[in-house]
Amino acid sequence: MQIALLAALCLGLALVPLSGSTYLVYLATQILIFILFATSLNLLVGYGGLISFGHAAFFAIGGYSNAILLTTYGVPVLLALPGAMVVTAILSAIIGFFCVRLTAYYFSMLTLAFGQLVWAVAFKWRAVTGGDDGFLRVAVPEWLATPSSFYLFSLLVVALAVAVLWVVAHSPLGRTMMAIRENETRAGFLGVNTRLVQLITFTIAGTFAGLAGGLFSMFNRSLFPNSAWWLQSAEVLIMVVLGGIGSFFGPMVGALALILLNRLTLQLTEYWPALLAIILIVTLFFFPNGIAGLFGSRPAPGLRDERGEKSDA
Repeated sequence: MQIALLAALCLGLALVPLSGSTYLVYLATQILIFILFATSLNLLVGYGGLISFGHAAFFAIGGYSNAILLTTYGVPVLLALPGAMVVTAILSAIIGFFCVRLTAYYFSMLTLAFGQLVWAVAFKWRAVTGGDDGFLRVAVPEWLATPSSFYLFSLLVVALAVAVLWVVAHSPLGRTMMAIRENETRAGFLGVNTRLVQLITFTIAGTFAGLAGGLFSMFNRSLFPNSAWWLQSAEVLIMVVLGGIGSFFGPMVGALALILLNRLTLQLTEYWPALLAIILIVTLFFFPNGIAGLFGSRPAPGLRDERGEKSDA
């Protein structure tokens, strides 16, 4: 049933360019990119139980890698995007090697530290990244130059990436992630190499965040160091919490809701962060399973529901 609904949703999204509204196409493209970004983080947070405050680092690494390959070296986009994913995967594995050696808030603080390190490199390495002036005029091929064509390309890439993440989340690896999340000591006694599984999870999540960053660099035609700043990580984490941690489709709903709320509240008040904070507090207190929980989407097996009981889905 869910697959049929997703297929219908993808078909409906493919018809967005027929609306004739450039603004709507632009907004839908941004939502798609952040859906992928949030879904990649949910693999780490919801399924792996690892709270990261530095996930934007991989978004920025993928974005800068793609922009450099496209613009500086003239690599075709069909090679540049996979190349950016490879670079992000390698750096994710290196950073993850150190991060997964710690647990709980120590892990979170270390991801924050590495995230700020990536930001500092992007800010200071002016010869490569453009520094605080940003990496401008990212080269985009002619066949992706129009908003509609880039939107359809993004839709295809995001749909394929989300499908891969779905397979990972529902594979034996995904089940092992959840076992470690629920009781790492017990999983270790059962013979699971917990550090290795966490490292693989960290690397996969970072790689797909890098893919989202690569799409964003082409969408925005530029990239700035603030894409690696901790507030970007906080924003995508809010998307996951708002949509529903552990629900595979929750972050998609959260990304959609947060971006639309941002657009709507900016038109009403300049204090939209305060309004967002109120919405987040209400969600955490009264809807602990997030927006997706209101529509019957259950958290990943093992996550506690609003009564403090474990879901046996």
